[in-house]
Order: sequence, then C-alpha cells, then structure tokens
Amino acid sequence: MRTRALAALALAAASVFVALPGSAGATPAKSDHACDPIDPTACLLPFPNNWYTVPDTSTATGLRVNFAASSTPANIIGRHIDPAGWNHNDGFSPGSMLLAHVPGIDLTRTGAAPVTDVGRSLRADAPIVIVDTATGQRWPYFAELDANATTPARQALIVRPARNFLEGHHYAVALRDLRDANGNAIPATGAFSRILGRTLPAGDPLRGRQDAERTVLRDLARRGVGAKGLYLAWDFTVASRRNLSERMLHIRDDAFKTLGAKAPTFLVTKVTDNAATDPIAREVLGTIYVPSYLNVYGGPPGSGFHYGKNGLPSRLPLNVQAAKFQCEIPRAAFTKPAQASLYGHGLLGSESEVGGGDVKAMAAEHDFVFCATKWAGLSQDDLSEAVVALSDLGQFPNVADRLQQGILNMLWLGRAMINGLPANKAFQTTDGKSLIDTSTGLVYDGNSQGGIMGGALTAVSTDVHRAVLGVTAMNYSTLLNRSVDFSQYAVVMNTAYPDKLDEQIGLAMIQMLWDRGEADGYAQHLTTDPLPGTPSHRVLMHVAFGDHQVSTIGAEAEARTIGARIHTPAIAPGRNPDVVPYWGIPAIASYPYDGSAMVIWDSGTPHPPLTNTPPAGTAYGHDPHPDPRNSPVAREQKAVFLLTGQVIDVCSAAPCTEPPA
Repeated sequence: MRTRALAALALAAASVFVALPGSAGATPAKSDHACDPIDPTACLLPFPNNWYTVPDTSTATGLRVNFAASSTPANIIGRHIDPAGWNHNDGFSPGSMLLAHVPGIDLTRTGAAPVTDVGRSLRADAPIVIVDTATGQRWPYFAELDANATTPARQALIVRPARNFLEGHHYAVALRDLRDANGNAIPATGAFSRILGRTLPAGDPLRGRQDAERTVLRDLARRGVGAKGLYLAWDFTVASRRNLSERMLHIRDDAFKTLGAKAPTFLVTKVTDNAATDPIAREVLGTIYVPSYLNVYGGPPGSGFHYGKNGLPSRLPLNVQAAKFQCEIPRAAFTKPAQASLYGHGLLGSESEVGGGDVKAMAAEHDFVFCATKWAGLSQDDLSEAVVALSDLGQFPNVADRLQQGILNMLWLGRAMINGLPANKAFQTTDGKSLIDTSTGLVYDGNSQGGIMGGALTAVSTDVHRAVLGVTAMNYSTLLNRSVDFSQYAVVMNTAYPDKLDEQIGLAMIQMLWDRGEADGYAQHLTTDPLPGTPSHRVLMHVAFGDHQVSTIGAEAEARTIGARIHTPAIAPGRNPDVVPYWGIPAIASYPYDGSAMVIWDSGTPHPPLTNTPPAGTAYGHDPHPDPRNSPVAREQKAVFLLTGQVIDVCSAAPCTEPPA
C-alpha cells in the first residue's frame, strides 16, 4: 500500500500548486484580535487562546472562535488558511497541543515534565501549569520542543495533554520560572511585562489585552499560581460536546429515522466460493447505498457538507453515496452462524483489506463474518484531496465533512449486517439458513487508521456495543510527526508551509476539525458517558510497543481519557524509558475483566524517539505495527472480548510478547 500511495502522491504533489486556484491571500475577516501581543513571534500564538474568540450566546460555551484570515499561516503562494470552517466552533480541541515560543528555553534546566515523566507536570512547583478554572484541577501534560524546527527562532514549545481536556471547560495556562541552557531566568516579553504592571491608560494598544489578562491572572492566583517569575499566561475554552458531535449525530439520526425498521438498500455484485480447503468459504462483494449529506451528488472526494437553514448538514434531494463493500465468510459459519463484525481498514486503504491474512485468520479461528467499506475521507480514493488539503489547509473542512459521511457509511453497512445481508442468498446456505448470527448483535474490529477512526465510529454507533481498536491511538496532531507513514505526505506540507512554526500552528488548527471524524473528538463519550441516543460501549485497545506508524503516546492519552485499565505487568522491566510506565492508567485487578482495557504487545522493538520525530532507520529495528493482529493469542483475546465483553489474560500474568510477524 505504501508503494502505491507514494507513486500517486508524487504525481499529485507535482501539480498541486499549479492546480490551486488563485495566489492572493484570502480577504482578511473583520477582527479586533488579529494577533495576540503577548507572544509576538507568530500570529495565533499562544495557542489555543480565548483571545481569538468572541461572545456568542447561541453556542453552548457562550463563545465562538473568531480567527481573522490575516492571522492564520500562509502557504508558499501566499494563501492564508481560510478560517470560515473554524469560526463556527465554540472552542478548541479537547486534545489540543499548547503552542508558544520561548527564545532560548532549555526544558531540562527549566524542569519541565518530559514525555518520560508525565507525573512531574502535577508538582506544586511545576514551571508549566494548566488548571481547570472551575474545578481547580491541575491537568497532566508533557512538554517538548519541536525537533523538526530548523532554527531556534521558529521552534515551538509544545505542551501536550496526557489526558484530553474536558468539553466546554475553561483552562488557564502559566509558564513560569523558565530557564535557558545556562540556568539563567528568562524574562517575560516586553508586552507581557507591561500587561503585568500597573493599569495602562485607556488609549494604550495593550489596555484591552491587559483587561482580559487580569481575569486569567486572578484564576491562576486562586489556584496558587502567582505572578512572580511569570513568563506568559493565557486561557482557552474547549469546544462543547454539542459543537464536536452535533453534525455527526444529526446525520446519523436523520438517516436512521428515514430508514426506520427497513433494511438498507444494497446490491451484491460478486460472490466467490473458495476451494473446500480454504477456511474462508465465501467472499462477497457489493455496493450499499447510503444517504449522503455532502454537497455534490454521490459525495466524491473534495465534497463537503451541504448545510440547511438550521446550520446542520442537509441532504440534497435523493442524494446517496454508493459505497462498495467486501465480506469474508468463514467455513465455520456453515456449521454455526458467525458473529457479525465490521472491519476498519488502515491508512488511505480500502475495503479489500478485510481480505488480509490476519483478518481471515480471525474469521476462520473464531467464526466471525467481517465486512468492510472504505473510510470515505481517508481512503485510497481520497489521496489527491489529502494532498490538496496538506498544501492548503483551508481545504481541510471538506476532509472533516467527508470523514463523518464515511462514519455514516460504516454505520449503514453495520445495520445491513444485522438487517438485510442475512436475508440475501449470498449470506445463506444452500437450504436458506443465514450464515450470520443476528441474535448476537454487531461488533467492530479495526487496525491502525481503523483503530483511530474506529473510536469515533464506536462512540456514535447504536448497533456496536463492543469494539477492538488495534494498534490504535487518537489525535492526529500528535501522531503525524511521529509516524513513518506521514514522512511521504509531509513532503507536500513541508513544501507548502516551510516554516516549522507555521506547520505546528496548522496541525493544531486542523485538529479542531479532525475531531469530528476521529476518536479525539469523541473519546470522552467512548465508554461510560455515552452521547445522546447512544448506548455505552466497551473497547479493547491493542498497542504495539515501539510502533513505527501509530505513536503509543496517543494510545496512552486515549486510555486515560476513556477510563481503560491496563494489563500488568504491561512490559518487561527496562523496556519502557518512562519514570512511571503508563502513568495514570490503573491496572486490571483480576481476570476475567468486565470493562475497557489496553494491552501492550511487545515484539522486542526498541522504544521510539523521545522527540516528535518518527522512528526511522535501522536503529529502531523491526516495525511491530502488524504484530498484535498476527498473533494467535492476541486474536483469541480479541475474539473472547468481542463475543462476551470480557477481557481475559492470554499472557499468563506476564507481559504480552510475540515474535515479530
């Protein structure tokens, strides 16, 4: 898949800047807050930041994001990111990285919590403080400097939450007692020093910022963080649950209301009966017709939502998306009807990945029927549009919209698996008996991108109650720089946005929209705090230690956010470089365990870099990304969980290890 994607990428990248319409910057929107003077290095710093919001009584938070076009990063042809798609948000991403620029900072001399010691972030004297202003709760994080920066003058300080921020909550941030490499204190910028001082005259350009800042300083002081040694302080509000999920829930509810008790419409296009020696007896290809809420008939790549007068996605008359699907039926199903399961494919892949060896092995060994369709928005069909979006991040709203349509396509196929496909002769024995057990409901199994987006699918599904998220994580703004997969696509982004500080701001911005189509925006409701009209769910996360493609940092943040417990001992002593490995994730006390869980699978690969760079090169050994799904004992654990909801210990009270596949 990587080779095909790289070839297509090269062709797309060669023409993308020629194809982009126009070359002038977008017309600046009217805004009094084009740039925040407290961090003058770049507009939108520090980020996220309530300075870039305005009051709006119609939103759940009472705020609305208000980026000016002149304040957003511009690509090499001078096009600023068009903020229109962002300015409907009522806050920032629950997984947002915090960005600032501190000239000369040395994080080690400062004593900031590194990725290997999240617990240090909660110390009373921590130099970086994030506090929930309503509850007073200090928030865990780790801090790093952007290792991709080519010059210290444009190197971002990145602070990443170790657990997602709470929806709709307000946070204050303080940077204090910062040190350079010689241990010298770094003084506040001139603008921030003036803001900290006496009240400025009414006509002073900083007076408005000072008034807003004093509220932040009071919030921090109430929580024991004073102005002494303060380098920078600001606040931000996290988007509400309604803002994050209302589009997806609306298209789900509208589509299924129209469907009612009927089966989705589909067409079987090809049935292949395999040789009697093949444990997969039959492969079925077809097309399912899904209500489309996109603004072009058929919903092709590049289309975005068609919005109605209520501001929510609305269908063009009779608009449907014809989504191809593929199903694998094990020979065991001809003896005992099989468990119905959706399968989620990997990065920019297709439904054909359900025919992979590990999926077929799972189906044959444990009697599952797996069906898959493309993840519209991030499938092989979307490669060219992904390149366009990376070259002009203002195009990203369409990606986010199509991702949500892709989730609906999966939900529609899932409903067909329990109401529709079983009545079709392609899914029956010769005497008309169904090969799918409709009494056991629907489950989900996905890997890589299928694990990441599978979290969002599971959170909004009314049919799926249990899901296995394989080699999973959440929050693409954290994952991309750390993935070997992104290296080939980064060529486009690096060309379009050569300034690494702009690139980090861009990644933080697109996460605000990506949340609508991946687990990061739904994690708070993935398990025991379900979304409206949605049941609770259980998930089993399988994580490959040292994964080259999906950083386990994102998996740990997800586990903390959803309340998963971890199998212990998680890993052999000395393998994990963290001071407290898997900090903040409680252990499974006893087996079988009835709840959501994370299991670490170790193939002997070295731990990845401790920077926001991918584990590229021979020093990082074998890529363990495919290993868990290729392990028979891991598949046994997955099957038992999907069938019963119980997590069993398949590793004999020891770390889970498996030779490389």
